[in-house]
Amino acid sequence: MSAGASGRTLHVVGIGCGDPAHLTGQAVAALGTAAYALAPRKARGDGGADPLVEVRRRVLAAAAPDLELVEVADPERDRSARVAGDAEAYRGAVADWHGARAEAYERVLLERPGDAAFLVWGDPAFYDSTLRIVDAMLARGRVGADVRVVPGISSLQLLAAAHRIVLHEVGQPITVTTGRRLGEAVAAGAENVLVMLNATLELDGLEDWTIWWGANLAAPDERLVAGRVGDVLDEIRATRAAVKDAAGWVMDAYLLRRP
Repeated sequence: MSAGASGRTLHVVGIGCGDPAHLTGQAVAALGTAAYALAPRKARGDGGADPLVEVRRRVLAAAAPDLELVEVADPERDRSARVAGDAEAYRGAVADWHGARAEAYERVLLERPGDAAFLVWGDPAFYDSTLRIVDAMLARGRVGADVRVVPGISSLQLLAAAHRIVLHEVGQPITVTTGRRLGEAVAAGAENVLVMLNATLELDGLEDWTIWWGANLAAPDERLVAGRVGDVLDEIRATRAAVKDAAGWVMDAYLLRRP
């Protein structure tokens, strides 16, 4: 994937989920060749710092202490369509948000020469749009660069390791989806469902399924719960709220297995 023969490289680097020890040797090498790193900064209602930027800063301090982290203000995203359940409007809102992000990154890259590293939470292949946004930016034609992707340890791998489980039973497939589309996966007959981007825990009708849940995996405030959904759902909801209050952020993932 490239645009132009500028000699410039954009490294899209999966950094895992906040533990510097989870950066691969390839990731550390890529960061060592970059002139600076980029990370989106989400606005907070209280005006405080974005906690995920601070986590990325700590990762860099351990893995590439001399590398400057450039914060890029994340454009506001219209979430009304998602709340209303309008799929077409939702896709349009996401496209607009990605376009605004592409413009924001382009402005930084036009001002700053040299190779740059995009710090991607987890792995760039799973429910992250950095590569789509970089493609959209390069398609505008103002920035020329080669793009190299460095895989990272994903929350799905960390979830399996933390619970000491295999994510599927013998010979069975895995379905990876979002909390918003969990119902579709269940209705389609999925046996092992990995859920990411989980805004709420709506598991009505799944009381007899088994769940392996984890929040802020690999972080100091990691929390794990497993069991029959009907028995542990209240505990998961309370734990999720407590993690968010303590850390200022929460990212969780879980595996559901049909009884």
